[in-house]
Amino acid sequence: MRKISTAFAALALGAFALLQSAQAQDKGLVAVSMPTKSSARWIDDGNNMVKALKEKGYTVDLQYADDDIPNQLAQIENMITKGSKVLVIAAIDGTTLSDALQQAADKGIKVIAYDRLIRNSKNVDYYATFDNFQVGVLQGGYIEKALGLKEGKGPFNIELFGGSPDDNNAYFFYNGAMSVLEPYIKSGKLKVASGQTGMEKVSTLRWDGAVAQSRMDNLLSAFYTDKRVDAVLSPYDGLSIGIISSLKGVGYGTPKQPMPVITGQDAEVPSVKSILAKEQTQTVFKDTRELAKVTANMVDALLTGKTVEVNDTKTYENGVKTVPSYLLKPVNVDASNWKDALVTSGYYKEDQIK
Repeated sequence: MRKISTAFAALALGAFALLQSAQAQDKGLVAVSMPTKSSARWIDDGNNMVKALKEKGYTVDLQYADDDIPNQLAQIENMITKGSKVLVIAAIDGTTLSDALQQAADKGIKVIAYDRLIRNSKNVDYYATFDNFQVGVLQGGYIEKALGLKEGKGPFNIELFGGSPDDNNAYFFYNGAMSVLEPYIKSGKLKVASGQTGMEKVSTLRWDGAVAQSRMDNLLSAFYTDKRVDAVLSPYDGLSIGIISSLKGVGYGTPKQPMPVITGQDAEVPSVKSILAKEQTQTVFKDTRELAKVTANMVDALLTGKTVEVNDTKTYENGVKTVPSYLLKPVNVDASNWKDALVTSGYYKEDQIK
């Protein structure tokens, strides 16, 4: 009888332990809204967020909106209806979510803007991103160094590309780059043959590489039939690939007509390969694994009553409030350090690149 009692006690203890484990691994539903699968970067972001949140015991509802604003709105409204405790949103258009976020706030659901700031809403609780102004500084600084502008070399011809005008980050990227380049444009060491400067003239809707390629085609045919373009400020790898296609179409990328200095961002595999092929020159690496960890920590702190860690409370004003933020550091990558930055770090395997 004592053996039977002991056996029952052991079973009960085991069941209690299993119940505790199950409860520890079921801390609630967190919804993650990503803009698109058209960029490998966003696919990685989604996968990294799922991994980081599951490791903390959360169930994750991950949705991609195919760069369709009504689709993202519908997905977010559905996430609210399903009882998500926190919404993590990388917005397609950061100005279109105010009504949906009010619905979330009315139900006590917290909102974290992921990498892209959500504008015109008081219901954005936190923002996790990289230092977006510094991304632009790295791009502009790379052009400055590659052309020897500090040493007084020049003049050189440059054309400028911006990101999507509905993405708040695009302005930080552009302004960061221009903080380096504009003095050289004013002094005449850099010449914009097209005269096209400012985000209202150089932006690229939806970060579309085909749009960038078409614009570069037009710039080359209108302004560069008798001169060379020496540098192209491109804020994103997907645009850089389109720009390179345009340049190759008119003979760049040959011994007689080498590629201009071309920047980028996100260290996407096609662009890293392009750097090794001596086409694209530079990219900015943003380790999205770290961004996912920071965001997951924010979620966990919000839901467990802890203090949410931020390192910036002044920069990101969304039109209604200054959103407390955590900024990560971006890294310059080119042919000299790609292996250490991307392979040794474990972000890619070498056979993905070569």
